Amino acid sequence: MIIHPTILEGNLVKLLPFEPSHYTALEAVAVKKEIWEFYSVDGSAQAAFAPIFEAAFAERERGSQYPFAIFHKESGKMIGSTRFTEIQTQHKRLEIGWTWLDPAYWGTPVNLECKLLLLTHCFEVLGLYRVQLRTDVLNIRSRKAIEKIGATFEGIFRHDMVRGNGSKRDSVYYSIIDTEWPAVKDALTRLLEAKQKSIS
Repeated sequence: MIIHPTILEGNLVKLLPFEPSHYTALEAVAVKKEIWEFYSVDGSAQAAFAPIFEAAFAERERGSQYPFAIFHKESGKMIGSTRFTEIQTQHKRLEIGWTWLDPAYWGTPVNLECKLLLLTHCFEVLGLYRVQLRTDVLNIRSRKAIEKIGATFEGIFRHDMVRGNGSKRDSVYYSIIDTEWPAVKDALTRLLEAKQKSIS
């Protein structure tokens, strides 16, 4: 479904397909423990981050995921990662997930542009019917970010995952479907432009 290499570029960021050479730069960001508060693993530890990084290549080979490193153009630095997951070619759907950013970029236009780039590729290049997103029910910051891009709340999957600390996680599911994309794209584009103006 996804041709390798796929590079997605905006005004602020460039989404680069994972390469082994990205490891050191991404690990340097991943050590910030607050990034992993709601994940099923704590990637701030080197012993945990290395398997996460290596597994991404295996999943890409299987066609189930496509991981990106987020390159911030102004700073010239890698600032996080995002990926296509749960790729279901037959059903023309996938999930956008594993998105983590250097906390210095939380609340900036970076996540909005990443999502615009990813969703545009999903609907306008891959021709998908559905893109889903999910997060921990307790992750209010992430839930607000997903809702801000225009995704529709679908429900809560109870005890969907196990957090890194061993506790049970309920997951909130959202989606955007192909018929909604034109309106979502328009609203997301305007939101991104307004956000960029507000910090310029």
